[in-house]
Amino acid sequence: MTSADPTGQAWNTTADALPTPEGPPPPALPPQPSVAPLPAADPYPDVPPAASAQSIIGVSLRVSGRLLWVGDAYYPLQNIARVYTLTIHPRRRDAVLLFAKRLLIIGAATTLLGLLAALMGSSSSGGSPGLTALVVVVAVAALIYSLVEMVNVLGAPSHFVMAVETSGPSTAVVTSPDQDQLRRLTQQIADAIENPKAEFEVRVDTVTISPKHYYFGDNVNMYGGTGNVGMAS
Repeated sequence: MTSADPTGQAWNTTADALPTPEGPPPPALPPQPSVAPLPAADPYPDVPPAASAQSIIGVSLRVSGRLLWVGDAYYPLQNIARVYTLTIHPRRRDAVLLFAKRLLIIGAATTLLGLLAALMGSSSSGGSPGLTALVVVVAVAALIYSLVEMVNVLGAPSHFVMAVETSGPSTAVVTSPDQDQLRRLTQQIADAIENPKAEFEVRVDTVTISPKHYYFGDNVNMYGGTGNVGMAS
């Protein structure tokens, strides 16, 4: 095909200039599979991956085979003496009184040991600065320990818990954000004590408490057989 411009010059188009191939057209190439990009190399191969922010908290509480399992500990149902719910509160007043008592003891002991160190220093020409320093260090350490223990009790929160007491000294304590769940668990355990075939399993939270730091229920003391009863809540 020939075209001409206004000046009268003629040229051939590209389609006409190319030679026409002879024979059948070449077969079409099959589609190439898409290749996913390779993952980037870990710049810190020796650093372990970070742990999940949501850690599993709590233990499994279940009744099976006439046993009450709280995590890995088990309690025979026939040995359970009482199951109840209560709110345990820190012994804040007792902690303050104990700190005041310890403060008086530390002050008296430090004064006596200081006087003893002074007497020993006056009787010897070299004095006893080492003994005086030792007395001060021991007194400061005892004071810091007593202060930290009092602060831990004052800052401890209250807990609504379910307690399982046995006929021996063992006591299991669990808690849950849902107070109604603990009340239902109390009824379920009581039913399981009466029903040998009862079985169930729930998820509860654990709480570690010290009897020295918390009021744990009511303490009933009976003296003699004349009805002399004392109760401290």
